[in-house]
Amino acid sequence: MRIFTFKGLLLTTVFMLLGCLSIQAADDGLITEQITVNLDEAGTLEEKIKPEVRSKITNLKIVGEVNGTDWKLIRNIAGYGSTGYGSIGKLSVLDLSEAKIVEGGDSYYNDVYIGKFYTSNDCVGGYAFAYCNSLTSIDLPSTITKIDYRAFLDCRNLKNVNIHAGITSIGKGAFQNCDRLEKINIPIGITEIKEKTFYNCSALETINIPEGVTRIEDYAFDGIQYLLSVTFPSTLQYLSVYALCDSFNSSYLTAYFYGKKPPVVSHRWSIDYRTVIYVPKGTAEDYYMVLKGAFPVDRNQIVEFDATGIDKVTISTDTKEVSRYSVNGQRLSAPTKGLNIVKYSDGSVKKVAVQ
Repeated sequence: MRIFTFKGLLLTTVFMLLGCLSIQAADDGLITEQITVNLDEAGTLEEKIKPEVRSKITNLKIVGEVNGTDWKLIRNIAGYGSTGYGSIGKLSVLDLSEAKIVEGGDSYYNDVYIGKFYTSNDCVGGYAFAYCNSLTSIDLPSTITKIDYRAFLDCRNLKNVNIHAGITSIGKGAFQNCDRLEKINIPIGITEIKEKTFYNCSALETINIPEGVTRIEDYAFDGIQYLLSVTFPSTLQYLSVYALCDSFNSSYLTAYFYGKKPPVVSHRWSIDYRTVIYVPKGTAEDYYMVLKGAFPVDRNQIVEFDATGIDKVTISTDTKEVSRYSVNGQRLSAPTKGLNIVKYSDGSVKKVAVQ
């Protein structure tokens, strides 16, 4: 039987406090203010950041052209090296808004099974940030046009990605397993949400798919069990039920379809009886006939709403909110989670997703 004395407990407490102080001292060694690096030439990032500070940087902004050699170092600073092993990097916030990705330099990622990866012009390449678990926020270059296959795979702590307009392609599994990603802005110009693009992004609560998207493939948004609302554009022509199978089977989901013609729906899946599906006025029967072939939806779960005239929005800085409604026309006294329809003093109307 072990006997604890007052002296022993006191010494234990002192040692615990000293341990906490040593941890705090180690944390204080991190560089928390933003460091800005200007590159006159691609491939020179190693010359700009000294080896002894690379593991201490937490907030980095890069201005100028970056190639594969630079990207390899970025990955190392962000907690995962180019050869498939973790690093001691602590980079949390990365601002590339004024950077430009160019071809050339070394391979930034090398996997014995899938090969080597190199940068190409204006593209966030395959596996570009894969497994970089220290990253929490990324502002992508404003010039990029493509996010490639599994670019952000397993970035488990990533919460925010700023994607600028101009991107026309997001690859399969691009954000797969980013399970702390809180929101995502899918830019206008994307025409297809590919397989597993946002698979298991379980922290997402609202998804707004922009006009122009025509196809949503298998498992695109699967694994989001607590999704509250999803908006499908009028341009949607094909929807794989597997794209949101966990969400459709959730009691929390409200889905908004804006197409006057229902999309082709593939496969068969289950749907929770509490899920509500909003469709344009005069289309409920058409949607019911299509959707019931995919899952056992009840006719009462499909509700019509007025979807006209709410996509044309022009709001000046002088306008004020006049009134706010739910999608089924109910007057709201305050912003309410889900899709709100807001009328302004200049006569304009805007759809607002409230999280």
